[in-house]
Amino acid sequence: MLKENLIQIYARSFKENWDMPAVTDYITGETLCYGDFARRIARTHLFFKECGIRPGDKIALLGKNTVPWVVVYMATVTYGAVIVPILQDFNPGDAQHIINHSDSLMLFVADSIWENLEFEKMPKVMVAMSLDDAKVLAEHPDNSGKAMKAISRLPHRFEKMYPHGYTADCISYPKMAKDALAEINYTSGTTGFSKGVMLTQNNLCGNVVFGMRSRLHYKGSRCLSFLPLAHAYGCAFDMLVPLAVGTHITLFGKLPSPKALLKALNEVRPNLILCVPLILEKIYRNQIVPSISTPAMKRLVKMPVLNRVVFSKIKSKLVDAFGGEFEEVIVGGAPLNPEVEEFLYKIKFPFTVGYGMTECGPLISYTPWRKFIPGSAGRTLPGLMHTKVTSEDEAHIPGEICVRGENVMKGYYKNPKATEDVLDPEGWLHTGDMGTVTPDGTIFIKGRYKTMILSANGQNIYPEEIEAKLNNMPFVAESLVVERGKRLIALVYPDYEAMDRQRVTSDMLPEIMDKVVSELNKLVAPYERVDRIQLIANEFEKTPKKSIKRYLYNA
Repeated sequence: MLKENLIQIYARSFKENWDMPAVTDYITGETLCYGDFARRIARTHLFFKECGIRPGDKIALLGKNTVPWVVVYMATVTYGAVIVPILQDFNPGDAQHIINHSDSLMLFVADSIWENLEFEKMPKVMVAMSLDDAKVLAEHPDNSGKAMKAISRLPHRFEKMYPHGYTADCISYPKMAKDALAEINYTSGTTGFSKGVMLTQNNLCGNVVFGMRSRLHYKGSRCLSFLPLAHAYGCAFDMLVPLAVGTHITLFGKLPSPKALLKALNEVRPNLILCVPLILEKIYRNQIVPSISTPAMKRLVKMPVLNRVVFSKIKSKLVDAFGGEFEEVIVGGAPLNPEVEEFLYKIKFPFTVGYGMTECGPLISYTPWRKFIPGSAGRTLPGLMHTKVTSEDEAHIPGEICVRGENVMKGYYKNPKATEDVLDPEGWLHTGDMGTVTPDGTIFIKGRYKTMILSANGQNIYPEEIEAKLNNMPFVAESLVVERGKRLIALVYPDYEAMDRQRVTSDMLPEIMDKVVSELNKLVAPYERVDRIQLIANEFEKTPKKSIKRYLYNA
């Protein structure tokens, strides 16, 4: 267990950064300084108490990134209750299942989402509250109107409790046990069902402490939060760490299209950027590739002296596009396309790739960009996490990656069988990822254990590696490599935008894809060669976290 206490970290931070800006809504411009933020948390604590909420009770939170969302999350954790953040992209049926399965007694929800929920099908929820205007949306008859009464008398009760106003000296949060449950975060994995990951105070603290020690954020730094905070990655490093050190968070709160996102980055000028591969890959394909693909540019890039000048200018433009004042871009959530990674490394763009999973809240490995090794997923967090691989030679022969340490979850909520399947008696979490680990803890991921294909001659085939190469081919938007009768078939969703730009019609695609297969098979090992491409008409069905639901296409 860590010596630091999560809740007390925030008590100290709110006091020390009282007059500094804490959270801003990019769309509305609403800003709370740390003092305002602490005051809103205190009012929420009083509301919880008036409603009969006790430490350990579950509170569900469903909506996009907004100031009230952050207030409710932090108020719940600092009260000692258990937060259940739910991705707004879950369909209503799945969201209601999660609310019920988690035993949530209270629900905070955006009005637009509430319209599609059925309160009578969530019998354990005593009250549903609006994230938009803090009104009671519905209250269970058994609750005897506690929430409505609490809302009406909250101003008077708060004033009576703090007659001289709520100041920094008023902050007093409970001292929860470090192994106490703090959050249940439901996965939206590719296996077809959600599991409630139980994260303790210590699990969240491990991520926060690492962020503080590494100075990923620092007092007075700026952060643009555009990843969903209901996902462990954005939650830990776009909210929990920033609020622990006095960073100013700007909540983007809408779909992060490259155009809108680049505009916001230039306005906020963040000091650290968290990013998923898709955003970098879109910028690379739409802005960089066209600029380096002209005949003249191709000639310049081939000249050793001139290509340095060209790459320097591209890097400068890219850095400026991201706001120009960031230390690094941390890529996580999925593997970065090797071609994109190679180019960014070549131009010395300050990026690094980390590795994590919800079950670790999420961080497992990370390396600062100046020490980043291309193709790796960073170094296992020193002093916090340990890694091993289930192979005879873990540095050279891939095996399943197993992790143990401060960040590893308590288990899956009300699912002992699933917990036993991944957590062994010695505390090792079996990640389901295949890879290697060097003696210094640097992780290299090959693919998922469940997606690995065994070739006829006994070779391990990792479809993700083939897909990464295929996705760089002309007119391929995304792909899945599957086994059909001992042959590899590539399912491809075409890049219709590229087709339109180059006036390629659908009837031309079969011939183009035959050439794509030919080129692809030159880049892979003989046992990895794809037999043919099968075009699909619609995008692959995805989880709320935008991972392809592979199990739907394996038949």
